[in-house]
Amino acid sequence: MGPLKGIKVIEMAGIGPGPFAGMLLADMGAEVISVERRTDPNKRRLPDCSRRGKRSIALNLKSEEGIATLLQMVDKADVLFEGFRPGVMERLGIGPDVCLARNTKLVYGRMTGWGQTGPLAQAAGHDINYISLSGALYAMGRKDENPVPPLNLVGDYGGGTMFLVMGILAALLEVKTSGKGQVIDAAMTEGSANLMAMFNSLHAMGMWSPKRGVNLLDSAAHFYDTYETKDGKYVSIGSIEPQFYALLMEKAELDKDTFGFQMNQKEWPSMKEKLATIFKTKTRDEWCAIMEGTDVCFAPVLDFLEAQQHPHNVARKAYIDVDGMMQPAPAPKFSRTASEVQFGSRAAGEDTAEVLKDWGIAI
Repeated sequence: MGPLKGIKVIEMAGIGPGPFAGMLLADMGAEVISVERRTDPNKRRLPDCSRRGKRSIALNLKSEEGIATLLQMVDKADVLFEGFRPGVMERLGIGPDVCLARNTKLVYGRMTGWGQTGPLAQAAGHDINYISLSGALYAMGRKDENPVPPLNLVGDYGGGTMFLVMGILAALLEVKTSGKGQVIDAAMTEGSANLMAMFNSLHAMGMWSPKRGVNLLDSAAHFYDTYETKDGKYVSIGSIEPQFYALLMEKAELDKDTFGFQMNQKEWPSMKEKLATIFKTKTRDEWCAIMEGTDVCFAPVLDFLEAQQHPHNVARKAYIDVDGMMQPAPAPKFSRTASEVQFGSRAAGEDTAEVLKDWGIAI
């Protein structure tokens, strides 16, 4: 059951990217225990897919007993990760120095927006601020318009969760060689900066401008954008390569005299305006019938509920029902040690007695 079967993980409960990291590890078979600060007296199991597959315990971390119990769990764990401001875990008496002294093989993951050090380390912030500092936010949006926040996907989840999980997995592999654990300092600013690596490279090659909305992939090109259809819905095209662009011209019946010079950037605005008019002549479904599944590089722009019903996603079993809630299925897919959702969301502190018994800790 999953490639991480047998790995014990302590997740210090938080919000957003932290629980999502625990969900990914649990999907891949790790035993993830979410440590909450208090028990929910109503035992409410929230419809929160980031809580799936994880048992929940409640410990009073302001008491000697609570800290002692957590440290006994640390003795038996492979991983502990947290997303508090720098210094919070140290003040509680469960910082990395204390934990690694008890368990020298422990992987101690730390995820913050600004990182554990630096002049901003203690400042409050959110995804929008972290990706502002990395240059990612400035690059997103149309020419002469404000930068557009890409939800909180790039900082919290792309630059935060994914880099934390990558670090945890790499450190777990390294433990097998050295026999020693270590601390992972995952900063969302640096993770999102890494996600911008391609554009640093393109700029160095003279192929990308820091200006927004004037480049190949940032809405300037008429062949890489979204278009409204007759029924008020949207489609996306990404016909970059010449052969794909030629097919776009064929399928959309584009005039070669008007659209034949694909890379003439001076003509991109006028070609985009004309292409927008053409896409409004048919409904989204009509364009799907013409282009979907071809090498145009085309897809309908679906909302997240429509995505659950798309035939490709259905065939791939990309979404699953857990406790009556449709949600993304575990990814990626493994050929031999398949990931799976072990169970749905648990109420805060619901599993305290059971977990401590299973981990051999006296209550």
